[in-house]
Amino acid sequence: MNNKEGNNKKSGGRANSSRPSSNKPKPAMQKRAQGPKKVKTIVKVADTTDKVEKKPNQAPKRPKVKDEIRLNKYIANSGACSRRDADIYIQSGTVKVNGIPVTEMGYMVKPGDVVNFDGATLTPEKKVYILLNKPKNFTTALDEGQEFRNVLELVKGSTTAKIGAVGRMDKNTTGLLLFTNDTDMIRKFTLPSQKSSKIYQVSLDKNLKFEDLEKINKGLVLDGHRVFVEDISYIEGEAKSEIGLKLRSANVKVVRAIFEHFSYDVLRIDRVAFAGLTKKNLPRGNWRHLTEQEIINLKNV
Repeated sequence: MNNKEGNNKKSGGRANSSRPSSNKPKPAMQKRAQGPKKVKTIVKVADTTDKVEKKPNQAPKRPKVKDEIRLNKYIANSGACSRRDADIYIQSGTVKVNGIPVTEMGYMVKPGDVVNFDGATLTPEKKVYILLNKPKNFTTALDEGQEFRNVLELVKGSTTAKIGAVGRMDKNTTGLLLFTNDTDMIRKFTLPSQKSSKIYQVSLDKNLKFEDLEKINKGLVLDGHRVFVEDISYIEGEAKSEIGLKLRSANVKVVRAIFEHFSYDVLRIDRVAFAGLTKKNLPRGNWRHLTEQEIINLKNV
């Protein structure tokens, strides 16, 4: 007996009785349930720096420089004219920046730029707003001779800026008068369409009849123009010749004309309120600078 047979016997004949191998593939092993497979998502942030859509014929915007200011506002700030008039000058080509004519609307002036307006170099001023409680015998006019002094004398030490009065006041009218170098604001409050209210205390030569008060309250026509009165009343605790009148016109002549239309002589007119400003803590003949909030309020009237 050879070794092979001896080995087979020791193994109990298993070697000869083993099954032939199958050519079929073994079934895949089932994996344990592991839950849904996690997918890693990568979010790509789009680079929009070079993909901004441009409108046809639209020049790319320049990066904003600190303290830049529109050219028309720069001109208005210098006191040369209003912003609206400045636009006309810009379009006509009479405005130069650093020696180069500029006709572009909305052009931005940078710090250090030299602006030439109609042959003169401009220096913009900081806007100032000064409220005066005007006394008698001072006038806003410059052509009434030397008998009456100009109101600018009363605010002479208030600022070094070139300021002007908002509206006119004759020598006999007292009360609130606003001064500024903001030409846009001066124009705003002198327009017939402006909406700010003014309150006047008017002293008449005789008592105002109630029927005349009612007629004034309904409004009237003066020199072909309709005058709208917001309110009129007798002043409480005073004679019926003392009248409170509220209207939008900044022209004091209108106040006088209203009562003269009904054959009353006006002895005194005192403006006690102007576009929300009052005489509180402002004695006659004194002035003060407006607060930041008061300036904002005036611009939003």
